[in-house]
Amino acid sequence: MPLQGKNIVLGITGGIAAYKIPYLIRLLIKSGANVRVMVTPAAKDFVSPITLATLSKNPVVVDFIKNDNGTWNNHVEWGLWADLFVFAPVTANTLAKMAIGQADNFLTAVYMSAKAPVFIAPAMDLDMYRHPATQKNIQTLKSYGHHIIPAATGELASGLTGPGRMQEPEVIFSEIKKFFSKKKVLKNKKILITGGPTYEALDPVRFIGNHSSGKMGIALAEKAAELGAEVELILGPTHLSPKNSSIKLTRIQSAKEMFEAVMQRQKNADIIIMSAAVADFTPEKKASNKIKKTSDTLELRLIKTQDILKNLGENKKEGQILVGFAMETENELENAQKKLKKKNLDLIVLNSLNEKNAGFKYDTNKVTIIDKNLNKKEFSLKSKIEVANDILNEILKIYE
Repeated sequence: MPLQGKNIVLGITGGIAAYKIPYLIRLLIKSGANVRVMVTPAAKDFVSPITLATLSKNPVVVDFIKNDNGTWNNHVEWGLWADLFVFAPVTANTLAKMAIGQADNFLTAVYMSAKAPVFIAPAMDLDMYRHPATQKNIQTLKSYGHHIIPAATGELASGLTGPGRMQEPEVIFSEIKKFFSKKKVLKNKKILITGGPTYEALDPVRFIGNHSSGKMGIALAEKAAELGAEVELILGPTHLSPKNSSIKLTRIQSAKEMFEAVMQRQKNADIIIMSAAVADFTPEKKASNKIKKTSDTLELRLIKTQDILKNLGENKKEGQILVGFAMETENELENAQKKLKKKNLDLIVLNSLNEKNAGFKYDTNKVTIIDKNLNKKEFSLKSKIEVANDILNEILKIYE
């Protein structure tokens, strides 16, 4: 049974559809899952915490404070406990809070602490669901890699008919089962992924860097781990982190540190995906003290960094798959194909800075994937999580 022993957190917000959630809890418990339930204060008007606690066999949490003696409900512990988070129904209000990261109650604080995958089942009236703000929030949550269970069409509490109904508990349960039944196609594969920028120090204060955020590398790591791989992520300077606790994370600063970290791990990897934006040049000398503005000009002498991708291509072991990225601004396809051949890659992922809403810092990307036979496949603008899925699918084709 795919749900046997799985820890599932259910988050219920203040929508009329909350009255259906007890049936979902029964389905989960019957399938062998462990269930914890949290509700917003408004949700108590639609479903009884006593009913939820009885069915889930666990106390229902509403607030941070458990009782009058000041005992604390630890939202971080909930975030670590779960194998899956299911938020249903989710009102427009809570949907907006999730999208912007507003943690003003226990439920949204747990959401912000979540380490496991997240399922969201919106439920609201027709016009609220169709509103551009709601649709934008849904797209934002998708870009975070969350699974959105689209609202169904039917008669709504207001008397209107249209999209906005929460999907029935059986449908939500089916989506949960499918998630845990998903074939772990990368099980027993070790994947090494790099992401983010490198910072090349000029002095203790300043550096040469680039605009990479690390979002693409993190998305690849999250998706590979979801597919069962043993993932190591070497990540340049960024405030972001992967949410999946199974991902082994190493943080670095410079191209030299990236080179050393990658080459130490290269031999053990079945697949290497180099999505990091590594500096091509670094200052020949780093000043030991902050450089003062003593003249109108400053001359810097830069030297080449070690070419990590070239070294990997030259030392590629039999059966190892090597994937590179090319960020281009001109002669894009030609330059990417040259890099593919020169670096002995199996695949190269071409990004263009000329594409709107693609590349550095964005939550979306538009790529072309080229294989060693120069076959190319162009993809539309997608969230970086979806792009990661496309890249991994192309890698899996090599094994077919």
